[in-house]
Amino acid sequence: MNGTSSPAAERRGPLLLGVRHHGPGSARAVRAALDAARPAAVLIEGPPEGDALLPLAADPGMRPPVALLAHAADDPGRAAFWPLAAFSPEWVAIRWAQEQEVPVPVRFIDLPAAHSLAAETDTEADPDAAGSVRPDPLAVLAETAGYDDPERWWEDVVEHRGAVREDPLAVFEVLGEAMGALRQAYGDGGHARDLVREAYMRQRMRAARREFGDAYAVVCGAWHVPALRAKTTAAADKALLTGLPKVKVETTWVPWTHRRLARADGYGAGITSPGWYAHLFAARDRPVERWLTKVAGLLREEDRQVSPAHVIEAVRLAGTLAAVRGRPVAGLTETLEAVRAVMCDGSDIPLALVEDRLVVGDVLGEVPDGAPVVPLQRDLTRQQRSLRLKAEAQERELELDLRKDTDAAKSLLLHRLRLLGIGWGTPAASRGSTGTFRETWRLRWEPELSVRVAEAGIWGTTVEAAATAKAEADAAGAAELGEVTALAERCLLAGLSEALPAVLRALADRAALDTDVAGLAKALPALARSLRYGDVRGTDASALRTVAGGLAERICVALPPACAAGLDADAAAELRGYVDGVHGAIGLLEADGLRERWSAVLRALAGRDTVPGVIRGRAARLLLDDGRLPAQETARLMGLALSPAAAPADAAGWIDGFAGGGGTLLVHDERLLGLIDAWLTGVPEQAFTDVLPLLRRTFGAYEAGVKRSLGELVRRGPSAKPAPSRAPEGFAPTLDPTRANAVLPVLRLLLTPA
Repeated sequence: MNGTSSPAAERRGPLLLGVRHHGPGSARAVRAALDAARPAAVLIEGPPEGDALLPLAADPGMRPPVALLAHAADDPGRAAFWPLAAFSPEWVAIRWAQEQEVPVPVRFIDLPAAHSLAAETDTEADPDAAGSVRPDPLAVLAETAGYDDPERWWEDVVEHRGAVREDPLAVFEVLGEAMGALRQAYGDGGHARDLVREAYMRQRMRAARREFGDAYAVVCGAWHVPALRAKTTAAADKALLTGLPKVKVETTWVPWTHRRLARADGYGAGITSPGWYAHLFAARDRPVERWLTKVAGLLREEDRQVSPAHVIEAVRLAGTLAAVRGRPVAGLTETLEAVRAVMCDGSDIPLALVEDRLVVGDVLGEVPDGAPVVPLQRDLTRQQRSLRLKAEAQERELELDLRKDTDAAKSLLLHRLRLLGIGWGTPAASRGSTGTFRETWRLRWEPELSVRVAEAGIWGTTVEAAATAKAEADAAGAAELGEVTALAERCLLAGLSEALPAVLRALADRAALDTDVAGLAKALPALARSLRYGDVRGTDASALRTVAGGLAERICVALPPACAAGLDADAAAELRGYVDGVHGAIGLLEADGLRERWSAVLRALAGRDTVPGVIRGRAARLLLDDGRLPAQETARLMGLALSPAAAPADAAGWIDGFAGGGGTLLVHDERLLGLIDAWLTGVPEQAFTDVLPLLRRTFGAYEAGVKRSLGELVRRGPSAKPAPSRAPEGFAPTLDPTRANAVLPVLRLLLTPA
């Protein structure tokens, strides 16, 4: 303690510093109060299980925002976070204690996580489960002071006070008195569990008094200060704590993000503008000028014309707005309004970028290597470093060329993590390439992924071993054939060769028992893709190829009877999608005679009257596109399908199956277009109304250029343009070998690995 001139010298009892969690003004006031009072120990609201981790806060590798993570040892998914930013009063108090010439003991005093996590599964032990609404203390105080915005009130009375000069403890005395009045009016505020927490805090304060006397400080939420000052007996507090449920917990530090601070977790004090608060805490002078300079830099990076003159004008406008509103200095509201008016030309679009990047922000903290982690997390960290895959809070795209060893290893890691339920990366469509040698990922690290890693730790100590065990377990528990085929594809993408035997056994067992042709057809495309990706990665997938071939043979046998079994419109449309999928899958398989067998199936479907029109039309189109159905035969089938004897709904379905997905064929074959036109003009009025929605869906999906060409051809009529004696160049009825061979050298260059 300092001499008698210190404000603390006149105090009786411990120093109670009631704060707003994650409030930069509170953080500055806490440091000033601790500098003035020089307590012998610092007690902080937080789980006591974190005491052993406090020395890591002084490690150079620790960079907030970070969070103390506690989870049940036998159920890592049952977890809680206590986030701390550089501007959090609790973090400032921890660092103050550690930075003293003789380090000051610092301890957490809140209810242990062992009790709070156990209560999550015990509704009787959790009085808050009733859903009562707790009053917002800041909102009540702001309304009493005549403010309609609690954030603006807090900024005016705390954040904009500047440096604490005369009495650094005055603000805590005032907040303590205000909270005392609120507690008298609202009691526990609808959160009876606070009474249990406060009883435990008082018990820890009694233990500190026996060790340090009254020469200690308590940093906690201002709401709890009146309860900690209350005169209660140790016996009464002990009675509140008797019989609490308990579980074994494990704790560690994990990186946190400013964006995640914007949610109400841990301390229940989510803030809407963490980036702005971080700026207020770091900028010791001229905060508005420095902030608007940051905004100008961001907008210039986005190619907006923002000059120093814009910054000067925005500073002046923000100050004017603050003066008009009677505020001591410009706050976030005034600065954003100035940015919109001066730098964004009144547009909310660039302003939204400022709010996202600067007001909230994507700052991601770091924790030192010495922080305790599960073995799986340690292996993941090692791979992240070796592959130079840095975990970042801001979303970014990652382009991978699987022909490169490092990129292939990155792909394997990301696919294995996805199989484990750790969604660090999400596959995205590759720009400029549809080949299997290229992958695109969107990466974004969220703090909750640390919990997912801890949960996945039950499967193994390395990412590969854990993913293998998880895949084997998923294969054994899969209920449908489609689940196993999707799992086989994911195993090949993840390079889990040791898991494939178990997955293939499950696949073969379910394929042998599954008699539903829709289920078989739904499963085959995933198997074909698996074989394709297996080839890219050099994985031995011979057993998978055998299963896929057998599955395709069974589909060829079972599909025609299934299509002729009186399907309604919805079932026929669904089966048409499966036909498309099987057609594409068979094109990827390399089984002898399979394509010919499938073509025979399509030919049977196209010519069978009992098959729904949408499937017959699709089968005819697929055969035509593959060059297995002559143009004359196609016209004959269309003529039969669109004859006056055919039901209009069935004929419209045939057109949807044949022409759906692209109308270029009709542009270049006026004979087929003429058949459709003749049928359409002959449909009775009542039937036309019935088939119109289906036709609009079919032709409405065409590209604008195709629709214009078709409209022009129909307007001219078939007789307006005599048929040419020879087909125009590029549209002959048969393949031109000379023109086809001309592209082979270019294709060879494109497909040859670098």
